[in-house]
Amino acid sequence: MPTPTASQSAAVPSARPADHPPVASGKVGVLIVALGTPDGTDYWSMRRYLKEFLSDRRVIETSRLLWWPLLNLVILTTRPGRKGRDYAKIWNRENNEGPLRTVTRAQAEKLGVRLAGVSDRAVVDWAMRYGNPSVSSRLAALQAAGCDRILVFPLYPQYAAATTATVNDVVFDYCKRQRWQPAIRTVPPYHDDPVYIDALARSLRASLAGLGWEPEALLASFHGIPKSYFDKGDPYYCQCAKTVRLLRQATGLTDDKLIMTFQSRFGPAEWLQPYTDATVKRLAEAGVKRLVVITPGFSADCLETLEEIAGENAEIFHHAGGEQFHLVPCLNESEPGIDVLEAVARRELAGWI
Repeated sequence: MPTPTASQSAAVPSARPADHPPVASGKVGVLIVALGTPDGTDYWSMRRYLKEFLSDRRVIETSRLLWWPLLNLVILTTRPGRKGRDYAKIWNRENNEGPLRTVTRAQAEKLGVRLAGVSDRAVVDWAMRYGNPSVSSRLAALQAAGCDRILVFPLYPQYAAATTATVNDVVFDYCKRQRWQPAIRTVPPYHDDPVYIDALARSLRASLAGLGWEPEALLASFHGIPKSYFDKGDPYYCQCAKTVRLLRQATGLTDDKLIMTFQSRFGPAEWLQPYTDATVKRLAEAGVKRLVVITPGFSADCLETLEEIAGENAEIFHHAGGEQFHLVPCLNESEPGIDVLEAVARRELAGWI
């Protein structure tokens, strides 16, 4: 009989004595993690969500002596009401939840079906880095289901300390509290993965084909980070730039036709440029009448795409003289989107399933 390989041996749970107490084990978990969403649009739900998000030291690197009073005495007093009104514009009223929660759940369900065809040992779950369901609660649920190996999948194609790293932080914080830790793998950035680039290109082409008009310019808008984070060595800008370069190659668009920009800046500090809102205004004032925006850094439609881009930036464009404005939907739970999640998950699960 041939000797099993190391990976085969590691994948097979050892036999237990007949009188051994039942212990769930032998499963392999996959936890996809999105940024987060509030539980409701009311003041206190928004305040809890914003406090958790804006208290993260990776998100806000300002000295706590300066940031704590500003956050607690000013921002958490005024911002929850305003952001709650923004969320109310895009709220999934049928499920009484933010669209990010709706989409992330659907992504997990579809990925689970895909991976079930690869191995009956795979268990897929989902969590929010900020808000509910929390990362720690879903890690505990996966362990309770018998997952002694867990792949953590932050849904950020481009790595940033304020996104991917903070997911990994909370995962390892959970592990610090466990006597019996699961084996953990984390998904690396996939900003240049051919399956991801192909999915973006397919999504963009399909969206343009359904417009009935041809855009004069296209923006690839990414969530911004403070420029100081980039200066300290964060690779985010470079990975966004590579994504755009590869997307241009895949679609045949030129540098001046598909323009990279950055959105969602917060506070007075300089962020990565060019800014999306300023670029939208400049293009309209320069005579561009038809504009399309794609958001490659977002795996699912959320406040930053549905309200900020399709709402605020469309309004900026129209007020400055633009006529036709279109947001390309995120990959969401589309077949190309799930193709990306499956390809990345299967690669990173090699040797486990």
